[in-house]
Amino acid sequence: MRDNGWPAERIDTESAHSARIYDYIIGGKDYYPADKEAGDAMAREWPALPIHMRANRDFMNRAVRYLAEEAGIRQFLDIGTGIPTSPNLHEIAQAVAPDSRVVYVDNDPIVLTLSQGLLSSTPEGKTTYVEADMRDPAAILSAPELRDTLDLGKPVALTVIAIVHFVLDEDDAYGIVNRLLEPLPSGSYLAMSVGTADFAPEEVGRVAREYAARDMPMRLRTEAEAARFFDGLELVEPGVAQVHKWHPDAKSTEGIKDEDIAMYGAVARKP
Repeated sequence: MRDNGWPAERIDTESAHSARIYDYIIGGKDYYPADKEAGDAMAREWPALPIHMRANRDFMNRAVRYLAEEAGIRQFLDIGTGIPTSPNLHEIAQAVAPDSRVVYVDNDPIVLTLSQGLLSSTPEGKTTYVEADMRDPAAILSAPELRDTLDLGKPVALTVIAIVHFVLDEDDAYGIVNRLLEPLPSGSYLAMSVGTADFAPEEVGRVAREYAARDMPMRLRTEAEAARFFDGLELVEPGVAQVHKWHPDAKSTEGIKDEDIAMYGAVARKP
């Protein structure tokens, strides 16, 4: 745990936070005792949790590399960025295409205070950070930082990784994603991972109860519900799949069982 002069009045160090729990479980340093306690409790309920979270991170890496290398995308809008963990999205994209431009979006003050790790762009490209809630797409899309960084007349990859399971039905997760996609031109892409209990319902259900007990209720979705996010888009093969099975490499599948993974992932093109 580091002390970077975070504004204490904005950061609740006594309550666990989903981004810091994730950081703790995947081996990061930016968490507090409440996050460690929560992560340990969740891992006791489902020992595969660290495998699942690392597989989700690896999916993001492979999806971004695909978008930059094979789809030729040079602009990225990342929603629910979370605590910086190298390689960050811009590092992956700019390793392929140094002129890639990335807008990171999050509403957690700890992410804002650590955002310097997200802004180390190549000279040819650009990265910026927008502090906003994904439940307010209009605020994101109208942010000066976004307009100064992305050209919405050219294709953009919208990445929504491991966040919509914290968006409940009453907040209209499908509508949020659609409103973020709406102004993006043809040739843009949506890359998402979506939490599910399809493969280990009892264990994942217990983890969800641990989150809910800490005021972080979850909405886990079936395969059909995950696929709805991509209605009207052209899915990249293999379509909606568990994250470790999307464009797998040796690292993504080695020693991983289906029941270890509680996340669907997919990438799709806007026609």
